[in-house]
Amino acid sequence: MTILLIWVIAFLLIAYFANKRWDSSVSPGLDKMLPEVLKTQGENRYLWVAALAVMGATTLVRPVDILLVVILLVIIGLIIAKLANWASNKATH
Repeated sequence: MTILLIWVIAFLLIAYFANKRWDSSVSPGLDKMLPEVLKTQGENRYLWVAALAVMGATTLVRPVDILLVVILLVIIGLIIAKLANWASNKATH
């Protein structure tokens, strides 16, 4: 119950501050990091604030879980990149 309470408090604080600073720092910061397809351009404010709050609160409460998910996603991404590279080499020959 304590972890849930800490997570909810972290979620609310992150969501509040991200929403408060959306125009000044959060939206431009996201636009610098994201590819063109995912850029916010000020739209989808509440969706991005909720996603950032969930990720931030989970990272604060369960950092090892987030680290393992990131490692898993990197491994999957590398495998997909290698397979795509292999397939494109096969297609040109």
